[in-house]
Amino acid sequence: MAQQKLYRSKDAVIAGVCGGLADFFGLDKSVIRIATLLLILFGGLSLWIYLILWLIIPRQ
Repeated sequence: MAQQKLYRSKDAVIAGVCGGLADFFGLDKSVIRIATLLLILFGGLSLWIYLILWLIIPRQ
């Protein structure tokens, strides 16, 4: 079984973080992007977490 790695997506709207997470978990990119936006606006997910992921997750 091949090991799957987490990369930022080339199909990026801003940084490719949401697209990369969607590819990694096998989910729709739009759903992840909307959920992330809602969590940042209303759920308390910090924009700093998104920026840190942008720096940590390598580009594909």
